[in-house]
Amino acid sequence: MGKLTLILGGARSGKSTFAEKRAQKAAGSVLYIATAEAKDPEMASRIESHKRERPSHWQTLEIPLEVGRTAQTQAVAVAADIVLLDCLTLLVTNVLMQVNPDPDVVDESASNAAVVAEIEGLITAVAQSSANWLIVSNEVGLGLVPPYPLGRAYRDTLGRANQMLAQVADEVYFMIAGLPMRMMPEEA
Repeated sequence: MGKLTLILGGARSGKSTFAEKRAQKAAGSVLYIATAEAKDPEMASRIESHKRERPSHWQTLEIPLEVGRTAQTQAVAVAADIVLLDCLTLLVTNVLMQVNPDPDVVDESASNAAVVAEIEGLITAVAQSSANWLIVSNEVGLGLVPPYPLGRAYRDTLGRANQMLAQVADEVYFMIAGLPMRMMPEEA
């Protein structure tokens, strides 16, 4: 089994840059798993910008849902040494939007079950992989309570997903202002 590193932080905290630098420093081939979907022009522009910034020799898979299952089948062909998943935040968004197509009607039970299944599938893929995984995710529980049901469900569900991954991670980092704080394992 490879190693799992979870990298958490707020928006523009330097999570992705930190993960990409770690992937570049590691010896071996890199598979970049992107979970974002270009559902509007601004997001399409962001995605294109990220693609241009990544090293051209990295393999990229765009997987908005069922990352674990899809990575297990497709990553075998790529045989990557490092898998960088960016980001869990959008993966959870994709799952919640699939389960709750009407943002005014939230099925919390179905939302939780779907996200837990997604994360369990991801954990299985990591456990069965020989690659070292870097997973980027936002920490959204430090801010205000969202004023609408889907926002609250999202915050709570992403928090649970982050906890699930942190429980099995070999390393956890928290990013603030581009600076990594190593959370786990604790320094001796």
